[in-house]
Amino acid sequence: MANNLRRIWETDPDAAPKARQFSDDFVGRFRSGRLVGKQPESLNEWRVTTGDPTTAARVAELLGGVAEEWDTDKEDNIEILTDSASVEIIIENSSKIDASMKLFGMSGLVHHCDGVEFLSPDEDKGQKCGCPPAFQDRKDRAKSGRGPKPSVDIQFKLADAPELGIFRFNSGSWELVKILHTIIADVDEVGGADEDGKGGKAVRATLSIENVSYTTKAGRDVSYNKPVVKVTGLAAEAAADLSKAA
Repeated sequence: MANNLRRIWETDPDAAPKARQFSDDFVGRFRSGRLVGKQPESLNEWRVTTGDPTTAARVAELLGGVAEEWDTDKEDNIEILTDSASVEIIIENSSKIDASMKLFGMSGLVHHCDGVEFLSPDEDKGQKCGCPPAFQDRKDRAKSGRGPKPSVDIQFKLADAPELGIFRFNSGSWELVKILHTIIADVDEVGGADEDGKGGKAVRATLSIENVSYTTKAGRDVSYNKPVVKVTGLAAEAAADLSKAA
């Protein structure tokens, strides 16, 4: 039904309502999981949530799936369980990639740092956060609920529909944190940014959900999904190549 809704404006596109933006300027979110009851479920294909029916219909058209309402009190009350584990995106520059460490409690965010110093609240900003220096110790404390875990945030547009606006992907993946510096470096290098990460051009990248499976030395089978970002070139050059091919 959502795809049919788009045809109302097909003969008069200028009269079509503009995609509704979130209060935080994002038109939607890409998610690699969901809650089933109270249990988290990892997904093999992207789940996209938005509050705009037109955006939802376009996402479903590009990535597959059906736009449906889901139970939430947030603005992004439409979800699409897509058929795609990979999507082509445009990242404006490396400032659109951010990471910090967060721990949430009953009252909300109770610990927010960069691994060394607090980032918020203002009265604690710049003070030592007390997180252990060793990476594994940080993971162990987070797993026990006594320490913060990663919060990686990536802002981007869809390469095949940049007019929709900015989407957001947020991840708590420790695997992504370990390679995030290389992703930022790739964005800066391909985009031609200066040493401060400024002045670069937009790049095209692939955002994927990748499955990792292996058997430990003890014979235990391990399988999990992780988000992967691969920079593939300048966004403008990719668009020009597509135009020539057409």
